[in-house]
Amino acid sequence: MDTYKWTKRLIGVNGIDLYTEMAGPEKGELVLLLHGFPECSYGWKKQADALVEQGYRVVVPNMRGYSKSSKPEPLEAYTLDVIAKDIISLIRSFGCEKALVVGHDWGGVVGWFLASVYPDFVQKLVILNVPHPAVFAKTAPFYPLQWLKSAYIFFFQLPFLPEWLLKRNEYSLLEKLMKATAHPGTFDEKDMRVYKEAWAEKGTVTAMLNWYRAMRQQDFFDISAPGPAVPVRMLWGRKDATLSLILAKKSVEQCGNGQLVLIDEATHWLHHEYPEIVSAWISRFLKEEASGS
Repeated sequence: MDTYKWTKRLIGVNGIDLYTEMAGPEKGELVLLLHGFPECSYGWKKQADALVEQGYRVVVPNMRGYSKSSKPEPLEAYTLDVIAKDIISLIRSFGCEKALVVGHDWGGVVGWFLASVYPDFVQKLVILNVPHPAVFAKTAPFYPLQWLKSAYIFFFQLPFLPEWLLKRNEYSLLEKLMKATAHPGTFDEKDMRVYKEAWAEKGTVTAMLNWYRAMRQQDFFDISAPGPAVPVRMLWGRKDATLSLILAKKSVEQCGNGQLVLIDEATHWLHHEYPEIVSAWISRFLKEEASGS
């Protein structure tokens, strides 16, 4: 996020602070870019500048627990309803009633929840490679391959050991996990340096894991799908190593107004691997909304 003038500051929301980056005209339509595990706001660097160039007011928070944002200790502080209220408060802090929301991985899960439970705050939703949480809960148990792909979620439930493994050798396991699930060369030395600086913030690794551990304290099954009032566009890399395509298809089927776009050669990290394609699809979709088409 170096091309345009970006402002970085802590913004108080829902009883915590989110370290947030923002750029673009203050009167531009508000676009929120929500990152997932184990990234931070830096993960949206390529899409963020592209959207600012088109006149949007682009806001990229580091989600609770990440980077310099607050890291509350209780597990219940990482449930979806609590995190969704962070984003609602963030939208209001910019003097807006709703926002265009783009989410990847856990940021996409938060986007799904917002559009499903608090639809009045979401003008339009773009999801990158993460299924609707209820679809995941209801579908994954019947697909043995998905059990294997999701094994890391069960490992993350353990106390202490995941933290120790992820932190050791300068976060080498986290680096290997990201690089192993992406195309070769997707993440360079600069990228990993930025991520490692974010992971090194006190309490960050535990807070990131708490997003997974808090899954035990919420019921994904009863989360409804977005209705027709919130148009949804899913962008999905077919070569995702951790999530099956069936989850994407079933998620779109549940939407009142959804469409799935497949990027054949992309992995879970499609916004890094094919930034121009992803940015073009996001821009096209947001412009359709702005024109009312």
